Amino acid sequence: MTSPPADAAVPLPDCSHVVEDVESDDLLSVIDSASVIEALAEHGPGGVRALVEQQSGENSELARRVARLRELLKRQASSRVSRILDEYDRRAHQLELDRAARADELQREMEALEARLAEARQIHLGAAFDQALLDEVQHALLLPTASWMQPPPPPTLWERIRAFFARIAAFFRGLFRRGSKSKEKPRAERTVPLATMLPVGRALTPSELSEALARLTPRQQEELETSVTRDISERERALAREAEAKRKEAEAQRRRLEEERKEAERRAQREADQWARQAEEERLRRELSERGLVTEKGGQLTITYSLVERFAKLVLEAESRSLPGDVRMSLKGGASTGVYEKARLRIPDEVAHLDIPSSLLAARQAGSRHIDESTSYVFREILAERVHVVLALDKSGSMGEGEKLPAAKKALLALYVAVRRRYPDATIDVLAFDNEVRLLDLLQLWETPPGSFTNTGEALRTAFLLLRSSRANRKELFLVTDGLPEAYTDHDGRIRSGNLDKAMEYALGRAQELTSVKPFRCTMVLIKSQNPDYEKAARLLSHQLHGELVVTEPQHLGIELLVRWAGGKEQTRRASPEPGPAPIVTTSSGGGKSAKRRRRDRRMGG
Repeated sequence: MTSPPADAAVPLPDCSHVVEDVESDDLLSVIDSASVIEALAEHGPGGVRALVEQQSGENSELARRVARLRELLKRQASSRVSRILDEYDRRAHQLELDRAARADELQREMEALEARLAEARQIHLGAAFDQALLDEVQHALLLPTASWMQPPPPPTLWERIRAFFARIAAFFRGLFRRGSKSKEKPRAERTVPLATMLPVGRALTPSELSEALARLTPRQQEELETSVTRDISERERALAREAEAKRKEAEAQRRRLEEERKEAERRAQREADQWARQAEEERLRRELSERGLVTEKGGQLTITYSLVERFAKLVLEAESRSLPGDVRMSLKGGASTGVYEKARLRIPDEVAHLDIPSSLLAARQAGSRHIDESTSYVFREILAERVHVVLALDKSGSMGEGEKLPAAKKALLALYVAVRRRYPDATIDVLAFDNEVRLLDLLQLWETPPGSFTNTGEALRTAFLLLRSSRANRKELFLVTDGLPEAYTDHDGRIRSGNLDKAMEYALGRAQELTSVKPFRCTMVLIKSQNPDYEKAARLLSHQLHGELVVTEPQHLGIELLVRWAGGKEQTRRASPEPGPAPIVTTSSGGGKSAKRRRRDRRMGG
């Protein structure tokens, strides 16, 4: 095969029709992902929509993409409305054509009736009739009420006497004139009504009609003309009434169609606007779903575990910015051993130590061409310290007041990530309690609603069951609550409420049981309340647990938990916004213990 000469002209393809617009239309790609995650976690998909609206006024690229999307949706919605209106316009046009055709038909019938009426007024016996007029004449001839259809009246008595004497006179005249050749007058024939001549049940032939008309007297002919004219006039008036009725009906149909069109246009516009809004929301949902932030369950859009994990990291980062530098450093990792093991990926931060060959092999064995979280292996450092942490959240009804429950959830999420970041192999149990105790994952923790009464004793018993069999050499309990125990579990396992003394006694017994776990450290955080009994009950429990009590505002929960986790150092006191008595600082210790193991309880300012 020879190559073409160098000077041969090779035609290039025409690319003038190729669309060069290949830019992305994603809305969330130009928004800070942290803002999207926070808005979605705290306010759901509605929060993301509000964030897009807010950012549109500040981000020109986002505003351009939103405007472009809405313009596209507006055109699509307008085309939907146009299709509906075009169908109504087609129906209106067809209705107008039908009306015009019917009006023309009635006009032709009226003109034909006018012509027949003019001809009926000048009926001539010897002239030829139009076929339509012949039908009218025949109908008039066969009217039962016509004079020529009636039998002749019987002769009166005087006419009979006159006829009798006339016959006698004629008899005698005949006797005397027999020999004469005088010409006799023809005898008058007796008139016979047309009813005996006209056939019944069939149309008259032209000869029968001519013979019948020839027998009519001038007076009867005038009567026939009047009957035919009256019949045609009645038909003309009926046709005029029908035309008027048809016109009114067509006008009513036109008005109804116009009203239907207006209502259809309003309804279609509302549906189009609603469809455009839903399409825009669907676009945001699709983008959120593609990023793994939401999923659909039972027809409802819900957040994912991955979102809560990412949100928890953001919360930890936000809380860490308020921590002292030494505390922030202590959150970054545990003691190094230099010994690594190959294990499954647990947290995204471990991806830096990915074992690519093992991960690829696992992906191929799972039938996938790509590595994902389920098939990823990493080299994880084995730490000298093994940790087991229990995070307990009070989700009683009182926690639903204000921002207490959301703040407590965010604080525990931040603490969870801090523990996992420092000790990837740590065992972390999350439980929420009201009347009953439930073990939760991070997604369930974030979505848990407020419940009923506070069964603190059952939460302490669950923590005891989780920690007593643990082989960790660091066991800690972090309990966040806002009140005193209100419920307890009796010997039969039934939940009882309403007896605060028994509830407190049950909680103290479970706290004493929990102290048998070794080694054990407890931090109890009480959300500040105006009721002094709440703090009194919390101090009794923390004293029984040989732990530390922190009384603080909801917005400081995260900082207090992270400080206690990082090493138990005291946080600098915050000045109260209003002057008041100095905060009370007490110490709870396990009798006879050294000063180094004492835990100080204090009230934090707001």
